[in-house]
Amino acid sequence: MAVALILLLQSFLTPGAHVAEAAQATKYRVYQYDKALKEFAKEADAIRYAQSFNYSHVEQIADRKWLWNNFPRYKIYQRGESNTKLEYRTYQEALNAAKYLKDVHIRDLQNVGWAYENYPRYQLYQGDKTMPNWSFHTLDQAKKEAAKWSNAHIIELSTNKWIWDNLTAAQVTAQGSAKAVYQLTVDGEPVADSKLYSFLKNAIAASASIPNSQVVNTARDEVVHSNVPTFEVRQNGKLIRTYIGLDDAVKYAKTLANAEVLQNGAALWSSYPYLEVFQGDRKIKTFHQIDSALAYAKYYANITIRTLDGRSLWSNAKTLQLLGWNGSSASSTILSHVANTQGLTIDSPTWFELTAADGTMKDMSDPAVVKALKEKGILVTPLLHNGFNRKMTTEFLKSDSAQKKFIDALVKRSAELGVHGINIDFEEVAGADRTAYTAFVKKLTEAAHAKGLKVSIDLPRGSVSWNHLTAYDHAAISAIVDTVIIMAYDEHWKGSDKPGSVAGLTWVEEGVKQFLDYGVPRNKLMLGMPFYVREWRIAPDGKLVDNRAIFMKELPKLIADTGAKGEFDAVSGQWKYTYSKDGYTHVFWAETHDTVLARMAIAKKYDLAGVAAWRLGYEDAELWTKMLRAK
Repeated sequence: MAVALILLLQSFLTPGAHVAEAAQATKYRVYQYDKALKEFAKEADAIRYAQSFNYSHVEQIADRKWLWNNFPRYKIYQRGESNTKLEYRTYQEALNAAKYLKDVHIRDLQNVGWAYENYPRYQLYQGDKTMPNWSFHTLDQAKKEAAKWSNAHIIELSTNKWIWDNLTAAQVTAQGSAKAVYQLTVDGEPVADSKLYSFLKNAIAASASIPNSQVVNTARDEVVHSNVPTFEVRQNGKLIRTYIGLDDAVKYAKTLANAEVLQNGAALWSSYPYLEVFQGDRKIKTFHQIDSALAYAKYYANITIRTLDGRSLWSNAKTLQLLGWNGSSASSTILSHVANTQGLTIDSPTWFELTAADGTMKDMSDPAVVKALKEKGILVTPLLHNGFNRKMTTEFLKSDSAQKKFIDALVKRSAELGVHGINIDFEEVAGADRTAYTAFVKKLTEAAHAKGLKVSIDLPRGSVSWNHLTAYDHAAISAIVDTVIIMAYDEHWKGSDKPGSVAGLTWVEEGVKQFLDYGVPRNKLMLGMPFYVREWRIAPDGKLVDNRAIFMKELPKLIADTGAKGEFDAVSGQWKYTYSKDGYTHVFWAETHDTVLARMAIAKKYDLAGVAAWRLGYEDAELWTKMLRAK
């Protein structure tokens, strides 16, 4: 994909030409939970946007530093159950809601246990019957309700003792002389040598000294009082002890780490940290505070920070997409290229070409290749090019009917193939066709989207000083397509008048920043990188004679065969090699495993969607092992 941009621009560059001020690059990203929502150039704008969402936070993109969040600190649980509507930023907000609810507690999510609770400590009975709503947090509340009834008594739930009643002397006498119906049982069997009781209070008192006992009304075969512990203390899920009273259970649980108090499977108290750090599917640590969890998580890969109820708040599990262009339509070549890779996400064979101004399309696609690659889990986005024919492209862009003919054929065939999308690589487009080219990209993208196809586009790295004079309106195009691939190579190209690197690392990084300044979203931007170098031949008088492209996999042999001497070039970030042959000096800037990984590091540094390699077949297999580990 050699790009002759300097020649392309010669007819448009004029002294003092005005360069439109580039849009400011985004620096802040808004998330809801761990999902990115939007990016902003200004922190205040990001925070303002984030305030419209629950569980949102603002990060500084470069280092993922948290700048703001609205995560709730207090959460109401009712008999162990909760939901997002019961979460609050302040304790007072939580308390205002909790005081109207029964059987609840408020948890400070940065601490253990309760910040507030109103679980029942007293149960009201009339005779030996009770009702679900006759449980109370305080004795005064229980007595207030008991005043409405006769023959009432109150059981203190923490001790299981009969502590109050309003029975008259006559009622006590009558119940004491009634038929004996209350039996003491353990595990459903009568307690040996125990008698039946007429007066319930006496039966309850007798049962107090018998662990796990119950009082059964034999006339109704109904348990009317129980000493079976219902509160479980568990540590890391393992049952440790049981208790009759909630307070005793909590008192003991406080002495343990990672403990819970449960009743009927519902957790009424917990010392589990609210935040859990997972690596993959394995929990590796827990925290009470998000700042501590983040500080820990940043040192590990494939990390997710989750709440106890499984919601993901932060993740670094994203990996770079790896795209490879084949530069060929031959099926055997494409499949051999892919076989040499590891971790390849997208393959782009050169299958479609605009061959005439009337919209004629050359189709070199192969359904069998699509099927084979999809079976490997590799997406296919065939490359579409214009033969780099400027005059023909200009005429094509003038004709709506030609464009419709071409787009219809392209999209129809792509849908039939079942490919993931289309990769547009129109080069040598005249700067005067800037508006027409953008309109064409829009029409093509809309037609592709209607068929469920994604659209990516290859744009030259160029220069911020003159890109506004080319056919490529970065901001407009990036708002249309799904992915923009910056062709960050040909810094020094075939037509250059002086030797240099194909893509110096500093030049590449500056190009990335320029594309971000144009307004290209990071999650749409992929960094193109070369798998080739250019060797320059220089005459004894210092004049440049010519140059040639060399595959990066050929460099080790070339260096060994020629005895080329290398020195590190800090400007390019590459090793510069020189050797002499037939009276000429040969020089090249090496593309190596390390420089490819450095380009991937640039993509990660700026949180780009991925990297794209021109082209497959130029590299050795070992490189892909390293790329797989780096992605």
